Amino acid sequence: VCIHRVRSCSNIRFIKSKYVCVFDKSALKFSHQQRLFRTSAVSCGQIVQFKLSDIGEGITEVTVKEWYIKEGDSVSQFDSICEVQSDKASVTITSRYDGVIRKLHYSIDEIALVGKPLVDIEIDASKGVSPEEDVVETPPMSHEEHTHQEIKGHKTLATPAVRRLAMENNIKLSEIVGTGKDNRVLKEDILNYLAKQTGAILPPSPKAEIVPPLRKTEAVPAAPKDKARKIPVPVSRPIVFSGKDKTEPVTGFQKAMVKTMSAALKIPHFGYCDEIDLTQLVQLREELKPLAEIRGVKLSFMPFFIKAASLGLLQYPILNASLDESCQNVTYKASHNIGVAMDTEQGLIVPNVKNVQVCSVFDIAVELNRLQSLGSAGQLGTSDLTGGTFTLSNIGTIGGTYAKPVILPPEVAIGALGKIQVLPRYNGKGEVFKAQIMNVSWSADHRVIDGATMARFSNLWKSYLENPASMLLDLK
Repeated sequence: VCIHRVRSCSNIRFIKSKYVCVFDKSALKFSHQQRLFRTSAVSCGQIVQFKLSDIGEGITEVTVKEWYIKEGDSVSQFDSICEVQSDKASVTITSRYDGVIRKLHYSIDEIALVGKPLVDIEIDASKGVSPEEDVVETPPMSHEEHTHQEIKGHKTLATPAVRRLAMENNIKLSEIVGTGKDNRVLKEDILNYLAKQTGAILPPSPKAEIVPPLRKTEAVPAAPKDKARKIPVPVSRPIVFSGKDKTEPVTGFQKAMVKTMSAALKIPHFGYCDEIDLTQLVQLREELKPLAEIRGVKLSFMPFFIKAASLGLLQYPILNASLDESCQNVTYKASHNIGVAMDTEQGLIVPNVKNVQVCSVFDIAVELNRLQSLGSAGQLGTSDLTGGTFTLSNIGTIGGTYAKPVILPPEVAIGALGKIQVLPRYNGKGEVFKAQIMNVSWSADHRVIDGATMARFSNLWKSYLENPASMLLDLK
């Protein structure tokens, strides 16, 4: 339909009657400054200031890392608005309303304060507003058309039913690795996540069906190993010499490290080192690795290290404890939430595997795969990064044999694992053989842990790894 002119009068009249039609006045877009007294599109909605709610853990400020929407986009309840990062974790903020985004209060990398407006959302006035939100007087809207646009940058795909199920169980979708197409989170993923948190037993999913061991004739051929020594390759980055000092604020995980390590200085550290012969464990892992890959899980050495540590903590619970600030009470933790130090682009983070004492080696491997995927994407939630009771740091993946790990308060012990080396050793007959040797460095809080206890725990942990078949006797 062609409209040649709209006359400013009390009624809309078209110059040529053959072009008279019915149209949606909200769809008009004017390029000239013309005014319609009875047809101007004035919004009947109201603007709500959506404030940044309390994330918990005493967090008062966060850094805005990414916006998933822009001004003029339409959003629905539970749609992702932005991703923020505190000194503890990355959190995805979701919308509480159906409406249109009218204003973003922060830019990327700006500091947002808890309790302050994050975005302004125009909602339908007839639906009302909850009393805790501030309503801003709605200004007259310009006559630009605002069409519904697809929200860009979603990192988590899920249907509305799955999002509602996650909301009802207080679960962040960003913490779940989806098994559907394009990593879409399915209902089964939510239920499996709940089962891990509560210890409930759910019917196995078809995808999680246990595959029987392969016969030797059907064994998956192992990939040929590159025996050549790996040479570290420097990261290619453009080097710019500005000739001026640069000052940057301490933010994110680096800020958390400042707080944690400052508190760690108050702890008198006791160090203990030993070497572990992993020859049998290396052989066992090579046999189990293809079976784990068939189930879609990458099996590293770390699940064995973690499970052996948990078995040792059952015998020496003082290492799975915490000491209060006044040094008057020791709390023995029932759960073995063993943390694993990870090197990410955001900095050093230490997520933990919950309830290792009731997990199998395969369960630990599955959880480690999930934590590593979220850690690489910078999507680890607060629940993954808090509640640790004991920590292992595998510094050997980068290099080095010994380290001096620093305890993470309120924990009382930590271990640092060196790289695995092929070294000559003597057997019981005095014969030289090729051994897979790894060094471990322990640090313990000397206020509650003495050297003999640390040495006995290390010896027990060492025996499980040097004779992995012995772990079967104590597995639950």
